[in-house]
Formats: sequence, C-alpha cells, structure tokens
Amino acid sequence: MTEKLFTKNFTLLILGQLTSLFGNFILKLALSMYVLEVTGSAAIFAGILSAATIPTILLSPLGGILADRADRRNIMVALDALTGVSVLCAALFLSESNVIAVISTLLIILSILGAFETPTVQACIPTMLQGDNIRKGNAVVNQVASLSYLIAPMLGGVLYAMFGLKPVMYVSVVCFFITALFECFIKFSYQRIQNQGGVLQIVKQDFLSSMQYISKEQTSISKMLFLTAFSRFFVMGITIVGLPFLVRTVLGFNAKYYGAAESALAVATILGSIAAGILAEKLKIHKLSVLLATLGIFIIPAGIVFLLPVNAIIKYGVTIVSFCGMQAVISIFSIFAVSLIQQRTPNHLIGKVMAYTSTAILCVQPIGQIVYGFLFDRFYSAVYFVLIPTGIIVCIVGLSAMSFFKNMEKEQQEVSA
Repeated sequence: MTEKLFTKNFTLLILGQLTSLFGNFILKLALSMYVLEVTGSAAIFAGILSAATIPTILLSPLGGILADRADRRNIMVALDALTGVSVLCAALFLSESNVIAVISTLLIILSILGAFETPTVQACIPTMLQGDNIRKGNAVVNQVASLSYLIAPMLGGVLYAMFGLKPVMYVSVVCFFITALFECFIKFSYQRIQNQGGVLQIVKQDFLSSMQYISKEQTSISKMLFLTAFSRFFVMGITIVGLPFLVRTVLGFNAKYYGAAESALAVATILGSIAAGILAEKLKIHKLSVLLATLGIFIIPAGIVFLLPVNAIIKYGVTIVSFCGMQAVISIFSIFAVSLIQQRTPNHLIGKVMAYTSTAILCVQPIGQIVYGFLFDRFYSAVYFVLIPTGIIVCIVGLSAMSFFKNMEKEQQEVSA
C-alpha cells in the first residue's frame, strides 16, 4: 500500500513554510527598498545582508545539534514566534534616525534564528515521510519556496508602495505567528536524550560523532555533500552574477528584460521541483551523474551564442533558455541529493548532517559569486571563455561521478532487500 504524502503533519509543515517564506520575502523586499530610499545606496543593504549571513554559517552546526536533542516541533514553534516578536519590536523602534542600526540588528537576529530553523525543518521531513515520499516531500517544499519567491516580492512591492514599511512589517509578523500556530498542531514522537557532561562537552561529542559518521561510516554522504556544494558553486556564481551582467552590461538591455529573465528562472525552478516530484519513483540513483552532466551541457550554448554573429535579442533568448534549463536541472539534482542524504542518515544525526549541508552551500555560494564576478569582469568582451569551460568542467565531473552513484544505488538496493 502506497503511503500518503500529504499527511496531517506534512500538510501543517507545508502551510507553515508557505506563510513563513511569504513573510520573509515581503519583509526583505520592503527593508531593501526602505534602506535604498533613506540612504540612496543599494550597496549598504547588500553589505548588511551579506554580513548577516555570517551567524547562519557559524551557528548552523549548533542548530543541527539542537534539532537532534530537543523536540523539533517545539523548536519550530519557538523560533517562528521569536521571529515574529523580533520583527514587531523592530517595527515599533524603527525611525529615520536609527534605520541602519535597527535593520542591521533585525537581520542579524533573523540570521541567528535561521541557523537553528533550517536544519530543524529539514530534519522533520524524513521523520514525517518514508521512502520515495521523502523526495516528493522535498520537491513540494522546494515548490513552495519557489512560488513564494515568485509571488511575494510582487505583492510586497504593492503593499510597500501603498502603505510603507511598517505595515509590511506588521503583515510579516502575522505571517510568522500563523506559522507558529500551524506548527503547534504537528505531533512527533519525541524521546529525550540523556545528556552527559556540560554544554561544551555535549557539543563536542555530537560534532565528533556526526563528523565520524559522514567521514568514515557513510562516506557517500560527504561525497554527496561535495557534489551538491560543487554544483551550487557554479550555478549560483553564473546565475546571480552572470545573468544581470550578461543582460544589462554585455547585451545592453534594460531592467524589464532582466526582470523577465528572473521571472523565467523562478518558473524554471518550480518546473524542476514538479519534475523531481514526478520522477521520485522513476529516476534511478545512477542517473544523477547524467543529470549533473546535463547541467554542464545547458551552460555551453550560453557561451557558444556569444561566438556567433547574431543580434542581441537572439543571444538574450538563447541565454535565458540555457539558464532556465540549468535552473530546472539543479533544482531536480538538489532535491534528490538532499533526499538521499536524509535517507542515509539515522534520526539522531539528521539535524547535524542537514546543518552541514546548508552550511556547505552557504559557504560556497558567496565564493562562487566572487570568483565569477572577477571572471566576468576579466572577460567582459569574451564571456564565452567563462561559460564554455564552466559547462565542460561540470559535464566532466558529472560523468566521472557515474561509478559513485552506481555504488550508491547498489548499496540502497541491498538495504531495501
């Protein structure tokens, strides 16, 4: 008998994620627009936002330890309630004279809370679901995130234009409290772990045991982490830095063309998530190497078109198709990769391992952006020197990982037998 995907727990989790992400996206948009209006500098908000990611990177491993030792439902309820309270306090204290201080403090607090919430939410999915439903569940979570990213900024922009910053902040507060309310009705079977020693000793023991597990007992997890981070390094570098550079600077198109490109990427991410859900039971593990190679193949045409004597609109069209294909593929690959990591990790370690996954991705993304920012500036008039080699490298790595994925599939079949 096939187990139901949308159980009560999973449905409540999804509804909570929907309201939470919506609140986050409209909040970040409104804050960025307000800082721009007050200071006249988009770089200031970008700098604040970049600095605010540091607590997430540093504290995510602690978030994973907490997710494995405490009641995950209570953690999520507390974190979303604290998020709502933090945004409410910021809205009450905010004024033109303290805008930078209040918004910076708020973003740092949200970053700290996010470091604990992300591994907890990811650890909940394999607890709620089993087998192929884990992949379907991750696909649904990704779809919700993509839809929120597509819709929330538009609605947030309208709300901000009509009512200003503080009303948007109050709407986001309501969203976070609604999320906490949904999570109150989630039910987990929780067994308290006996703590031996002080806090520092517990943190040290948990960290060492989880690192030993992924480095010696389940080396496939560490390899999967590397491949996931590797793919994100190239994709995020090319899309976040390369897309606006190609559309606005190289091709000379205006903001409308760039906005259309961003919307197309969001749609591609949603379609990739839907495809991952459909393929959950059909896509064999060894095919993930082909999927990774396909990611590289999609990058290459975006470079080739800049070698051809065609007009700018054709270059724009080919670039968008290539980037959308790349975005859809990375969405599918990431969902399957995270699901495999979840399936191979025991419940008492899942929070910590998920924290390592999110930390690895958080670390490589800014590095990828810096590297590709330098490369695109260096090869301004010959961007194919950046895109084509990148596609070839990703393709070669994907094909070379074939034996790894075949061994992983064999191990999975032995466990299931």
